[in-house]
Amino acid sequence: MNDVRTATEADFDDWQRALAVGFTQPPALGREQLDARRRRFTPGRYLGAVDGGRWVATFRSFEQELTTVGGGVVPADAISGVTVSPTHRRRGLLSRMMAQDLAAARERGDVVATLLAAEYPIYGRFGFGPATWLSRWTVDVPRAGLDPRWSGPDDGGRIELLDGAEVRKLGPELFDRFRRGQPGAVSRNELWWEEFTGTLRAHADYAEPVHALYRSASGEAQGLVTYRSDDTWTGQQPDQTARVERLFGTTPAAERALWHYMCSIDWITKVDSGGRGPDDLLPYFLPDSRAARIAEQSDMLWVRILDVVRALEARTYDQEGALVLEIVDDAGYAGGRYRLETSPQGASCTATTASPDLTLGVQELASVWLGGESLLRLAALGRVRAAREGAARQADALFRSPGRPWCPDDF
Repeated sequence: MNDVRTATEADFDDWQRALAVGFTQPPALGREQLDARRRRFTPGRYLGAVDGGRWVATFRSFEQELTTVGGGVVPADAISGVTVSPTHRRRGLLSRMMAQDLAAARERGDVVATLLAAEYPIYGRFGFGPATWLSRWTVDVPRAGLDPRWSGPDDGGRIELLDGAEVRKLGPELFDRFRRGQPGAVSRNELWWEEFTGTLRAHADYAEPVHALYRSASGEAQGLVTYRSDDTWTGQQPDQTARVERLFGTTPAAERALWHYMCSIDWITKVDSGGRGPDDLLPYFLPDSRAARIAEQSDMLWVRILDVVRALEARTYDQEGALVLEIVDDAGYAGGRYRLETSPQGASCTATTASPDLTLGVQELASVWLGGESLLRLAALGRVRAAREGAARQADALFRSPGRPWCPDDF
């Protein structure tokens, strides 16, 4: 059996090579890329397994904040870089790495763990459930019905092009304002912004994208878009697609202005929206909403609840109500029976011995926690058991949120 151990900074280059192999990427990285990625290293948060002097499994985690319904934030254990070499599968390495990391996260006081699942079936057995989803649209620009003579927002605001240094200066504060109003959004640290704008070259193929900022009539920065375009020509005519990498706004007016800007760029005939929330307003910003067609729908952020009381008390609820929930958690972190009392003024969650109204797994709790999934749907699928008539409907109404959660970032 290969023991799981903590990687030190001296192990970093070899650990990174194993990560690349696990992700089917070229194993050798240039010194610039290795040095940039080394900036991510946090002692105690890099795990793996070694066989014969070679790293054969990798796992890392880092600090993160996750926004809940109503704008609260909780500390999260963000998990990334999870691989097991093809030669060492089915030996329990992932299970042991995950158990070690989640135990440390619970000890630190993290309320949840988060990750992005490359393969759907893997992480449910560790208590994770999909908590946010995404939709990706393709906009047929000529069909959209926008005035081709558009030269700027009609609300007195303006669009400004920025370079990477300006994005690093303005972006963090603007994004923090946005994420605190978006359930499912996660924090971005200074290192994220340095890699995003190319100050740190963690990837050899980095090429500078275009950044555009929206300012309101008062001059306040309210939205930012980052995009790239291809160089397609058809029949001696430009037929280019602009691919949005990031677009967010603190107001609907900001998002509207940025989408109209994207559809006004010369030579652009299609806009790929990138991953958006399932209820994104993009189609409705266009005179012809059918010009935006869904190209992809998928789960995005997966959540593993570690502290039920703090998780349920960290979000808001629009209705008054009370429920007793039996949470099943094979790993033992979140299992138990809890009484949840809610009102628009706040919530209280306490351990109880009362009979449960609903019984559900910690995976299902994660899916409904941010309002992204319906308890009624899960009950219909047999994944939630109601002890009395109407309990699932009552719970569904309590957990419902004004909008769908959305995580704009991968990690």
